[in-house]
Amino acid sequence: MTEVMDRMMETDEDTLKGKFLTFFVGREEYAIEIKYVTEIIGGIQTITEVPEVPDYIRGIINLRGKIIPVMDVNMRFKKEPKPYGDRTCITVIDIDELSVGLIVDDVAEVLSIPEENIDDPPDTKAGFNNRYIKGIGKVGNTIKLILDCKILLSDEDLESFADES
Repeated sequence: MTEVMDRMMETDEDTLKGKFLTFFVGREEYAIEIKYVTEIIGGIQTITEVPEVPDYIRGIINLRGKIIPVMDVNMRFKKEPKPYGDRTCITVIDIDELSVGLIVDDVAEVLSIPEENIDDPPDTKAGFNNRYIKGIGKVGNTIKLILDCKILLSDEDLESFADES
Protein backbone atom coordinates (compact mmCIF):
# COMPACT_ATOMS: atom_id res chain seq x y z
CA MET A 1 0.00 0.00 0.00
CA THR A 2 2.84 2.40 0.82
CA GLU A 3 4.35 1.68 -2.59
CA VAL A 4 1.10 2.79 -4.25
CA MET A 5 1.15 6.10 -2.33
CA ASP A 6 4.87 6.63 -3.04
CA ARG A 7 4.25 6.23 -6.78
CA MET A 8 1.29 8.61 -6.56
CA MET A 9 3.33 11.30 -4.80
CA GLU A 10 6.12 11.08 -7.38
CA THR A 11 3.77 12.03 -10.19
CA ASP A 12 3.31 15.68 -11.01
CA GLU A 13 0.15 17.29 -12.32
CA ASP A 14 1.01 16.83 -16.02
CA THR A 15 1.51 13.10 -15.69
CA LEU A 16 -1.76 12.44 -13.81
CA LYS A 17 -3.77 12.30 -17.04
CA GLY A 18 -4.74 8.74 -17.85
CA LYS A 19 -3.66 7.45 -14.41
CA PHE A 20 -6.13 5.57 -12.23
CA LEU A 21 -6.09 4.02 -8.78
CA THR A 22 -7.65 0.58 -8.95
CA PHE A 23 -9.31 -1.19 -6.05
CA PHE A 24 -11.64 -4.06 -5.31
CA VAL A 25 -15.18 -3.99 -3.99
CA GLY A 26 -16.19 -7.60 -3.75
CA ARG A 27 -14.94 -9.41 -6.84
CA GLU A 28 -15.16 -6.36 -9.10
CA GLU A 29 -12.22 -4.10 -9.83
CA TYR A 30 -12.95 -0.39 -10.02
CA ALA A 31 -10.82 2.61 -10.92
CA ILE A 32 -10.89 6.29 -10.04
CA GLU A 33 -8.87 9.07 -11.59
CA ILE A 34 -5.71 9.52 -9.55
CA LYS A 35 -6.15 13.30 -9.55
CA TYR A 36 -8.94 12.88 -6.97
CA VAL A 37 -6.96 10.66 -4.58
CA THR A 38 -5.18 12.41 -1.72
CA GLU A 39 -4.39 9.54 0.61
CA ILE A 40 -4.78 5.83 1.29
CA ILE A 41 -5.25 4.83 4.92
CA GLY A 42 -4.33 1.22 5.57
CA GLY A 43 -6.83 -0.53 7.80
CA ILE A 44 -10.00 0.85 9.30
CA GLN A 45 -9.58 3.41 12.03
CA THR A 46 -12.25 4.37 14.54
CA ILE A 47 -15.32 5.70 12.75
CA THR A 48 -17.75 7.87 14.72
CA GLU A 49 -21.34 7.18 13.69
CA VAL A 50 -23.52 10.13 12.73
CA PRO A 51 -27.31 9.94 13.20
CA GLU A 52 -29.76 10.31 10.33
CA VAL A 53 -27.42 9.63 7.42
CA PRO A 54 -27.85 6.86 4.85
CA ASP A 55 -26.50 3.43 5.79
CA TYR A 56 -23.64 3.68 3.30
CA ILE A 57 -22.27 6.72 5.17
CA ARG A 58 -20.51 4.88 7.98
CA GLY A 59 -19.74 8.08 9.89
CA ILE A 60 -16.79 10.43 10.24
CA ILE A 61 -13.10 10.10 11.03
CA ASN A 62 -10.58 12.59 12.37
CA LEU A 63 -7.65 12.66 9.97
CA ARG A 64 -4.93 14.87 11.46
CA GLY A 65 -7.51 17.35 12.74
CA LYS A 66 -9.72 17.31 9.63
CA ILE A 67 -13.16 15.72 9.93
CA ILE A 68 -13.90 13.49 6.94
CA PRO A 69 -17.13 11.61 6.17
CA VAL A 70 -16.58 7.95 5.32
CA MET A 71 -18.61 6.02 2.74
CA ASP A 72 -18.69 2.23 2.42
CA VAL A 73 -18.54 1.74 -1.36
CA ASN A 74 -19.89 -1.80 -1.04
CA MET A 75 -23.05 -0.48 0.63
CA ARG A 76 -23.25 2.51 -1.74
CA PHE A 77 -23.58 0.00 -4.56
CA LYS A 78 -26.43 -1.68 -2.65
CA LYS A 79 -24.44 -4.86 -2.02
CA GLU A 80 -24.55 -6.86 1.19
CA PRO A 81 -22.42 -5.29 3.94
CA LYS A 82 -19.22 -7.23 4.58
CA PRO A 83 -17.04 -7.37 7.66
CA TYR A 84 -13.85 -5.36 7.28
CA GLY A 85 -10.66 -7.40 6.91
CA ASP A 86 -6.94 -6.75 7.09
CA ARG A 87 -6.88 -5.58 3.42
CA THR A 88 -9.79 -3.14 3.87
CA CYS A 89 -8.68 0.46 3.63
CA ILE A 90 -9.96 4.00 3.32
CA THR A 91 -9.10 5.89 0.14
CA VAL A 92 -9.47 9.63 0.73
CA ILE A 93 -10.58 11.61 -2.30
CA ASP A 94 -11.16 15.33 -2.84
CA ILE A 95 -14.02 16.53 -5.02
CA ASP A 96 -14.75 20.26 -5.22
CA GLU A 97 -12.94 20.93 -1.91
CA LEU A 98 -14.83 18.16 -0.09
CA SER A 99 -12.76 15.29 1.28
CA VAL A 100 -14.48 11.92 1.60
CA GLY A 101 -13.10 8.54 2.63
CA LEU A 102 -14.11 5.57 0.52
CA ILE A 103 -13.99 2.21 2.30
CA VAL A 104 -12.83 -0.40 -0.22
CA ASP A 105 -11.96 -4.08 0.17
CA ASP A 106 -8.43 -3.82 -1.22
CA VAL A 107 -6.35 -1.28 -3.14
CA ALA A 108 -4.75 -2.87 -6.21
CA GLU A 109 -2.42 -0.51 -8.07
CA VAL A 110 -1.99 2.70 -10.02
CA LEU A 111 -2.51 2.07 -13.74
CA SER A 112 -2.19 4.07 -16.92
CA ILE A 113 -5.20 3.58 -19.16
CA PRO A 114 -4.88 5.39 -22.49
CA GLU A 115 -7.96 7.30 -23.60
CA GLU A 116 -8.36 5.01 -26.63
CA ASN A 117 -8.74 2.05 -24.24
CA ILE A 118 -11.67 3.63 -22.40
CA ASP A 119 -15.16 3.00 -23.72
CA ASP A 120 -18.42 4.59 -22.69
CA PRO A 121 -20.61 2.34 -20.54
CA PRO A 122 -23.33 0.46 -22.43
CA ASP A 123 -26.45 2.40 -23.29
CA THR A 124 -29.14 2.34 -20.60
CA LYS A 125 -31.54 1.02 -23.25
CA ALA A 126 -29.44 -2.16 -23.26
CA GLY A 127 -30.36 -2.76 -19.61
CA PHE A 128 -27.14 -1.29 -18.19
CA ASN A 129 -28.18 1.34 -15.68
CA ASN A 130 -25.29 2.13 -13.39
CA ARG A 131 -25.02 5.86 -13.00
CA TYR A 132 -21.73 5.64 -11.10
CA ILE A 133 -19.79 4.19 -14.05
CA LYS A 134 -18.07 6.86 -16.13
CA GLY A 135 -16.26 4.49 -18.47
CA ILE A 136 -14.91 1.01 -18.98
CA GLY A 137 -11.15 0.72 -19.16
CA LYS A 138 -9.61 -2.15 -21.10
CA VAL A 139 -6.31 -3.33 -19.63
CA GLY A 140 -4.93 -6.45 -21.30
CA ASN A 141 -7.67 -9.09 -21.06
CA THR A 142 -9.37 -7.40 -18.11
CA ILE A 143 -11.72 -4.49 -17.66
CA LYS A 144 -11.79 -1.85 -14.96
CA LEU A 145 -15.03 -0.06 -14.16
CA ILE A 146 -14.12 3.62 -13.97
CA LEU A 147 -16.19 5.46 -11.39
CA ASP A 148 -17.47 8.99 -11.74
CA CYS A 149 -16.44 10.45 -8.39
CA LYS A 150 -18.67 13.49 -8.77
CA ILE A 151 -21.78 11.31 -9.23
CA LEU A 152 -20.69 8.95 -6.44
CA LEU A 153 -20.55 11.92 -4.07
CA SER A 154 -23.40 14.03 -5.41
CA ASP A 155 -26.06 13.22 -2.83
CA GLU A 156 -27.45 15.90 -0.54
CA ASP A 157 -26.20 13.82 2.39
CA LEU A 158 -22.60 14.46 1.41
CA GLU A 159 -23.29 18.08 0.56
CA SER A 160 -24.55 18.57 4.12
CA PHE A 161 -21.14 17.40 5.38
CA ALA A 162 -19.49 20.01 3.15
CA ASP A 163 -21.60 22.72 4.81
CA GLU A 164 -20.47 21.61 8.26
CA SER A 165 -16.74 21.33 7.42
